[in-house]
Amino acid sequence: MDTRTKERHMVTGQVSATTEEHADVELRLPADNAYVSVLRTTTAGLAARLDFTIDDIEDLRIAVGEACAMILPQADSGSDLRAWFHLQPGRLIITVGVEAAAAVAPDYDSFAWQVLTTLATSAEVDVRHGLIAVSMSMESSALSFGGGS
Repeated sequence: MDTRTKERHMVTGQVSATTEEHADVELRLPADNAYVSVLRTTTAGLAARLDFTIDDIEDLRIAVGEACAMILPQADSGSDLRAWFHLQPGRLIITVGVEAAAAVAPDYDSFAWQVLTTLATSAEVDVRHGLIAVSMSMESSALSFGGGS
């Protein structure tokens, strides 16, 4: 568990690698809190397609909201909130990012980060080249029980 905790606090270049790969779904919205509900709904719909449980879907919706709470205050004026979704059987990888010329890593003691890392299987932050992005993955708990549809 200690290794998993360390993994969740990484600030690496892996987020950029994930976004550079061809995402299964990409969404671009104005970088404004008013549009986070659209992102949360999209996340829920994609997780449902992957047969995630209702509890997993709600956890993902909350995690995406917390990731946005961390990055949106840093967004450059007029920039976009972008989301990349990578779908795998029983697993969803989501990266959300904004252009931010003065981007800084999040406070890892903040409520938003604590909630995000509690709900997601793993989470990472990438801050570089005028971009801040949070990447998280979630595995369906239905797989843990030998379930899934």
